[in-house]
Amino acid sequence: MKYQIIYADPPWRYNFSRDNHRKIENHYTTMTLEEIKNLKIPSDKNAVLYLWATAPKLQEALDVMKAWGFKYKTQAIWDKELIGMGYWFRGQHEIILVGTKGKFSPPPTDCREPSVYQERRTLHSKKPDYYRNLITKAFPTKTKIELFAREKVDGWDSWGNEVESDIELPDTLDIEGGE
Repeated sequence: MKYQIIYADPPWRYNFSRDNHRKIENHYTTMTLEEIKNLKIPSDKNAVLYLWATAPKLQEALDVMKAWGFKYKTQAIWDKELIGMGYWFRGQHEIILVGTKGKFSPPPTDCREPSVYQERRTLHSKKPDYYRNLITKAFPTKTKIELFAREKVDGWDSWGNEVESDIELPDTLDIEGGE
């Protein structure tokens, strides 16, 4: 099956933790940039990608978007309300990038929300349901999959090592979509 909506929160690998206590791998298994870029994404020839990134991983996220065959369109910010770690700035936000491939129209006017959303963060790496709900409302009839999913959600297929996946991603890269 090919999907028109791809929602992804890749397990980015960080190589700058000074001690084992703060390593991302204490929370979940990470992947290298090349491993993420080389995934076969089951996207339709006309699709939209919602891709989560942190500020230090912005360039890598744009590289992933391009590798998966999507063209960057815009972004939104999730203000987590709590200050986290950081070396240049102490991060308080995450970025959700939006990219399209083929012909895919933006959401209807009544589904276009402000680019900054504020909700207090909870569990490590848990994203607010707000964004998934917003996508569902904007595109109720489109096929949807969440990649790197941590929970099953009605109306969405899921793939990830923390849920029983609805699909299996092959080892070879095929970003063209279609049939």
